[in-house]
Amino acid sequence: MSLKIGPWHIESPLVLAPMAGITDRPFRTLCRNMGAGLAVSEMITSETRLWKSRKTSTRLAIEGEQEPVSIQIAGNDPAMMAEAARENALRGAQIIDINMGCPAKKVCSKAAGSALLRDETLVRDILQAVVDSVDIPVTLKIRTGWDHNNRNALTIARLAEECGIQALSIHGRTRADGFKGDAEYETIRQVCSNSALPVIANGDITSAAHARRVLEQTNAAAVMMGRAALGRPWIFRETRHYLETGEILAPPTPDEQYRLIMDHIRVIHEFYGGVQGVRIARKHIGWYLRQFADGEQWRRRIVRLDNNEEQLDGLSLSLDNLLQDQSRVA
Repeated sequence: MSLKIGPWHIESPLVLAPMAGITDRPFRTLCRNMGAGLAVSEMITSETRLWKSRKTSTRLAIEGEQEPVSIQIAGNDPAMMAEAARENALRGAQIIDINMGCPAKKVCSKAAGSALLRDETLVRDILQAVVDSVDIPVTLKIRTGWDHNNRNALTIARLAEECGIQALSIHGRTRADGFKGDAEYETIRQVCSNSALPVIANGDITSAAHARRVLEQTNAAAVMMGRAALGRPWIFRETRHYLETGEILAPPTPDEQYRLIMDHIRVIHEFYGGVQGVRIARKHIGWYLRQFADGEQWRRRIVRLDNNEEQLDGLSLSLDNLLQDQSRVA
């Protein structure tokens, strides 16, 4: 099983979902190393005048990433979206992903993200403008619709195919759902049955067995996982192994978990530097520690530390204790 996007044949049918403030270059690299076939960047505004800000400049950093490099852009103006796509292609992007799936109020209030699903004419204009602006594949991420009375994923898929979109990711909730309730996959199945586009199924996929069930239920070409990878990036390795062999892969050993976590935090420090690196690392440390019964107690101690060395020392001590306890229980 593989995923084809334009000229790219992606061996692993597992995609890391774009998550603002989370899927930065260090995390994308880690998840690719763990078995994700594609890792889409954090959402980048189409307003290129804002790209000089520290936040956006780090999101634009793609040097040394594994191919293909996919950059997600967001906005509601066709000309600005086209310009953002061109600029990212010039910077080395190999796939442009268009965000029409984000349910965040601050995005939808600007008539971007999933808010665009209410205006199918504008959707077409944006898709066509972006596709025509670059000579690299363009993909699209959507939700099933605006609300339960307005599920228009089938219509959007048809527009996408007509405009030259190369792949479609669908989150199995509407914009009105946010992240509440359970994702549904019937709409995704319908799109897969009625579209020639490779479809990537997204929403609530939290285990290797669930990933296989979704692939079988929808006939999607791939699955996209986001929140399930927080604190557990090895879910991609476990899922890929299960899809290929039908066998459940043992979780990383305590020694490997220690190395993976410590290396990830060090890379965050190097990527962001100084104070910013410590701040960014705190949330990832929290996600790593939440898998342990006593992880919250250790997290509270570590968040008080405000320099790189102290944070690494505190994390190392916590992992030594927590992983040792985990080994005794096992």
